[in-house]
Amino acid sequence: MNEIFMAYQGEMALKGLNRRSFESMLEKNLRRRLKSLGSFDVRTSQSTIYITPKGEVDGDAAFERIRTTFGLAAVTRAVGCDKTLESICETAEAVLGEQLAGAKTFKVMSKRADKSFPMTSMELSAQVGGYLLQRHHHLKVDVKDPEVTVFCEVRDGSAFVHGAKQPAVGGLPVSTSGKAALLLSGGIDSPVAGYMMAKRGLHLMGIHFASPPYTSERAKQKVITLAKLLVPYTGRMTVWVVPYTEIQEHLHENGPEVLFTVLMRRSMMRIANILCGKYGCDGIVTGESLAQVASQTLAALQCTDAAQLLPVLRPLIGMDKVEITAIAREIGTFETSILPYEDCCTVFTPPHPKTRPTLQEIEAAEAELDLAAMEAAAAEAAEKVFVDFE
Repeated sequence: MNEIFMAYQGEMALKGLNRRSFESMLEKNLRRRLKSLGSFDVRTSQSTIYITPKGEVDGDAAFERIRTTFGLAAVTRAVGCDKTLESICETAEAVLGEQLAGAKTFKVMSKRADKSFPMTSMELSAQVGGYLLQRHHHLKVDVKDPEVTVFCEVRDGSAFVHGAKQPAVGGLPVSTSGKAALLLSGGIDSPVAGYMMAKRGLHLMGIHFASPPYTSERAKQKVITLAKLLVPYTGRMTVWVVPYTEIQEHLHENGPEVLFTVLMRRSMMRIANILCGKYGCDGIVTGESLAQVASQTLAALQCTDAAQLLPVLRPLIGMDKVEITAIAREIGTFETSILPYEDCCTVFTPPHPKTRPTLQEIEAAEAELDLAAMEAAAAEAAEKVFVDFE
């Protein structure tokens, strides 16, 4: 049997004249994701992407990489056959006969995309169902809640038989909405924020701020691990590790203690802005949630945003920790995020930070500091770490 993967478009099927550009990017993403698993032919027809293995491949691994590709609503493993009733019936038995042997109820659903096929969808379902009943006398037809559903699709080039479709991750193909920098701290929130914005079609570049000796090599490796856990969804990613010790110490020693956190966040935003300009990012993604901590009050966020001009995207802004944690568990980042390694955002944190800073007092405090040269130097010294499918 010649197994192929059939993947079904989600939201992008609603696009207008630019739909083909979305499909082309989705095909490109799929080819890149599957390259290390073998050779595949990827093509789109009638809102369905056909992924055909060429030679021996790891089918289970390929299925999972397809399923976690943004832009797809569902995916299934199917077998192609000739567009004849005899071939479709025989293929249905070959593909799903084992499942039917262990089930009590079933139904057949058919889709006739090729209108030249001599049967209607209902007629084809009835004929295939009758054929299968002759071979599995214990079965009963249940059109409402069957244990096994046999899908028959008659397309332009061939007919296909498959079992139930598996839900995919939806969203839009990565890179169709541009490129942005994800501030990746190592906590629970930022990986979830990256996942959610990749789902909206953003290609992500990671930025992590490290402050040795206050933060360890293990803390840095934790962030790289989180980036690797995101790759099945975001695709390959470059993470820039910014040396931040000197700036943090300077802020701690020379800035007002109650404003330290906001001053630090503004500094990070300016460094991110430099890296965005250098590597073609048009926005910054953070894992901030309104009022979760002192630096995430409305007043503090206003001061943070004013540090630079790029749009700051905060997909978690209206979510609570329970909701964020649920997504982290679902995408597999939670257990790594809670490892007890240092985070530079917790270094020198004041016991009583100001929750309603004004931009005027923040800018006045920065006027007494010499940050521009240090921030430029930190951006220039950032270490590049490339993360891809293993």
